[in-house]
Order: sequence, then C-alpha cells, then structure tokens
Amino acid sequence: MSLFSKRKSLEQITKEANSHGLRRCLGPWQLTTIGVGATIGAGIFVMTGTAAANYAGPSVVLSFIVAAIACLFTAFSYGELSSTIPVAGSAYSYAYTSLGEKFAWAVGWLLLLEYGVTAISVASGFSSYSVSLLQNFHINIPDFLHHSMFQPAPEGYSKGIIVTDSIDLIGAISVLIGSVALFFGVSESTTINAIVITLKVGILLLFVGIGFFYINPVNLTPFIPESTGPMNFGITGIFRAASTIFFAYIGFEAVSTAASEAKNPQKDIPFGIITSLIISTLIYVGVAFVLVGVVPYKLLNVSDPLAIATTYINVPFLTWSLKISAVVGLCSVMLVLLYGQTRIFFIMAKDGLLPPAFCKLHPKYQTPWRGTFILGVCVSIATAFLPIDIVSDLVSLGTSTAFGIVCFTVIWQRNAHPDLPRPFKVPLGGFKIKGIWIGITPLLGIICCLAMIIPLLIDMVASIFHNNPIPIILLLSYAIVGFLGYYCYGRKHSVLGQQTNLIDKP
Repeated sequence: MSLFSKRKSLEQITKEANSHGLRRCLGPWQLTTIGVGATIGAGIFVMTGTAAANYAGPSVVLSFIVAAIACLFTAFSYGELSSTIPVAGSAYSYAYTSLGEKFAWAVGWLLLLEYGVTAISVASGFSSYSVSLLQNFHINIPDFLHHSMFQPAPEGYSKGIIVTDSIDLIGAISVLIGSVALFFGVSESTTINAIVITLKVGILLLFVGIGFFYINPVNLTPFIPESTGPMNFGITGIFRAASTIFFAYIGFEAVSTAASEAKNPQKDIPFGIITSLIISTLIYVGVAFVLVGVVPYKLLNVSDPLAIATTYINVPFLTWSLKISAVVGLCSVMLVLLYGQTRIFFIMAKDGLLPPAFCKLHPKYQTPWRGTFILGVCVSIATAFLPIDIVSDLVSLGTSTAFGIVCFTVIWQRNAHPDLPRPFKVPLGGFKIKGIWIGITPLLGIICCLAMIIPLLIDMVASIFHNNPIPIILLLSYAIVGFLGYYCYGRKHSVLGQQTNLIDKP
C-alpha cells in the first residue's frame, strides 16, 4: 500500500464537519481569547528565563521575534486552510486531505506532544508560582509535594537526570481541576477563560509599564553575549533560544481546533488565529525586554523568573499581582491546551484511529467527557513525575514539524484544488515550477520550521557525547509508541480504510 494512500476527500471532511454533534457557540473574539489564553503562559512565565540564562542573554528578545516570524507564516497558512476546510482537528485534519492517513496519524501524534505535553510544562509552572504565592501568606508547601520525581542533574539538564523522592502533587491536581471544568462545556469554559485573560494581560502590561523605569542598562550590555560554544549565546544562541521558546506560540493554533464549534468558521477562525498571534507577540517582546533589563540574565535560570524580577523592582503591589496573574493565567493556558487535545482526539476517534471513548459525547453537556478525563488523568500523572526541562524541547520539535506540514498542505491544496473557494488566502502570492504552484508564504513557513528543528536535533545529538542520551531515548521511544499505535490499532479500525476495503471488494 502506498505511503500516501487513503486520503480524505474535501467532500468527506466537509460532510463530517456538519455532523459532529458539537454546539456552534464561539464568536471571533471568543476564538481570539482561546488563542491568547493558550499562548500567554509557560513561555513567558517560565521558559523566558531559562532561554535567556542558557542560550541568548538579553537577545532573548530577538529570539521571541524570530519565533514569532516563523509562526506568522504558519498562522497565515492556518488561516487559509481553516477558511477552506473549517473542521476541527487542526493540522491532523489538513494532513488527512493532503498527505493521507499515515501522515495524519503522525501529525495527530505530534499534536499530542504539542498540546498534551505542553500542558505538563504549564502545570509545572503553575505549581512553582502557586507555591511562591502561598509563601506570601506564610504557607509553606514541603518541597516533596511540588517538585517532580525526575529532575535535571545539579550540573544542568545536559548532564543527565536524577531521581528524587518528591512528586509534583500541586501541578497534578491542577490538571484534574481543568479537566473537570472542560466536562461542563466549552462555552462555559471560554467565559471563565476570557475573565482570566483580562486579568493576566492587564497585570503583564502593568509589569512592563512599571518595570520599564527600573531597567538597568548594564544588564542589556552586551545585548548579544559572546558565544561560549555551539548554540550557547552569540547569533546561534538566538536561534537556539527561539527553538526552545517556539512552543510558547502554539496557542494561536488552538483556535483551529475549535472550528466545529465556531459560529462562522470561514471568517472567524482566520481572524482568531492571526489576531491572537499578534497580541501575544507584542506582550512577549515587551515582557522579555523588561525582564532582562531588570535582572542580570545569568540569574534567570529558575521556574518563576518574573517573580525574581518583581523582587528587583521591589513594588509589593506588583509582586502580589504578578504571582496571582501567573497562577490564574497558567490555569487558563492549561484549560485551552487540554481543550485542544481533547478535540483532536475526538476527531481521530471519529475516524477510528483511536478508541471510541474519545468521541463519546455527554448527553447533557455535549462534550467528549470520557476522552477529557482519560487525557486529564494521563497528563496529571506525567506532571507529577516529569520536569519542564525534559518536555520543552520535545514539544518544540513536535510543534515545528506539525507547523511545517500545515504549510506544505497549503501548497498541496492549491495544486490539487485550484478552484476551491478560499475566503482567506496567504499573502505574497507564489510562483510555478514545472506547473506546480509554490506559495512564498508557506515556503517561508517551512524554511522557518526547519530553522527551529535543526538546533534542537543538533543539541540532542550533542547530548549523547556528554553522557546524556535521555533526549534521544525519549524522542525515539515516543516515535516507536506512535508507530505501534497506528499499526496495532489505528490501521485496523480506520473508518476510511474499512470503506476503501468495501469498495475494493468485487
């Protein structure tokens, strides 16, 4: 059987989009809040400090811009696909129509890295900030209840992993609470999300406004620190940091997973995707600039860097506000990430690639409640054991690969269905090579995604020579489990495959 066999036709996927059973209740600004809610989270509250301290220094500001540019090309590609194929499932559904079922499964498996595993890092950040906030009330949580069992070696993650006797119970419980909220319905959840986002964005803007006057120019010099080795500071460090924080932008893509619940998906989904990316980028750049301007970047390799910055600023009201904002803000991110993953699994289960439990709707709330709780429990357990250092690079790798496939799908669709109505089209046009249309925007998106992937792979390979094979082992193990999942279950239960077999029979 060909690698590219068993594609869904546009007619099939459109028909499925109109018979999913989910309620269409989300408008353009609700979709934007979903994107902003998922985007502004662990990337700014947690990973900014790590990226600055280990890779880029003050130039982490440029890293955010580089990552944003890479995402912008992908956002335009998502905009065109979502206006043409307004279905849930995000990159998974797009890959099913262009590259076929095997690639669709691979993308779905990558999206589990992107959403499910990112939720682990968000829960880890939530745990750190909530413990710090409770300390202001003189409530001290024992270390063994808010640190994951596996931790980076004292010399750093690149030197290996150690096993401790602790467990991140705070983070694990937060995931379960988020799953319960999603059980009661997406409309209710997005209302809560909108309130949380208003608070979160407002406090971050306050941090930028007050912190700007506490910037010490010495902390910004040199803006691009001298390179200390491959991927460590210098120009290459900017790109290495960009690849690390790349996953911080995945929230804009979460908008596309809500296509089946959008009131007017052809117009509202592109609006939500691009608007949420622009808003998030402006906030990221502003916060990162103030952070490295207030605190020497070498001191930022912590899980709560903004809390460190408020200590330098020494404005009590800002310290309290920021910690509260981080706690509730990370909750909203976790909610949207869990939402996005459950909707992708919902579509995959409808296609027969996952067990039916993931697409079973609750009779009252019309939510995929079983899948929501299954995913919630799995993410909760992983949060208790895995630190953010382990999952962040894997998430960025999965995200970059999935984004590259989305950009390629735009090119494929333009050539396979040139006359298809496209309410939104990628800008910059394109050119033809031997009659094949190549879009400039999706092509630049693919190149940028490769620029994010290459530093990660180089670092993973280099870690082997530093007696730390764990990154490569995790990557290969994840790929093997995904391969077995498709060939042992998905291929046998595929709805499209069964339909193809019936047609092929004499």
